[in-house]
Amino acid sequence: MKLKFVLPFLVTVFVIIVFHFTNIFAVKFYPVLANFSVFLLFFISYFQKETVIQKIAKSIEGELDDFTKKYTKNLTLCWAIFTFFNFMISLFTVFLPEKIWAIYNGFVSYILIGSFFAIEYVVRIILREKYQK
Repeated sequence: MKLKFVLPFLVTVFVIIVFHFTNIFAVKFYPVLANFSVFLLFFISYFQKETVIQKIAKSIEGELDDFTKKYTKNLTLCWAIFTFFNFMISLFTVFLPEKIWAIYNGFVSYILIGSFFAIEYVVRIILREKYQK
């Protein structure tokens, strides 16, 4: 099952090569599909008994207390909303000049995702200190 981890990398490299050497309009939809897939992952899991973020937290910390369960459930909703907007913006950029598409999908969106991670991490630390004493 090592191929499971190599396949996304190979697909990404293939898309980059195809985009670089051709003018295929459809290749610009790659970030749209990726963002939509991540949105669906968070959105669908929000309505499950255990969200994807709860599963990750449970695998790291073991059994979750009520505060952490509620926090991770709300965090899943926040990620779903964030990824929905990222998906919509990436869809919009498909119809803009390639330079704008590349700047957003190859740089700005990653800065936004990293910022979201960083802000959430700080919020998590603050809330943990405040409510778990």
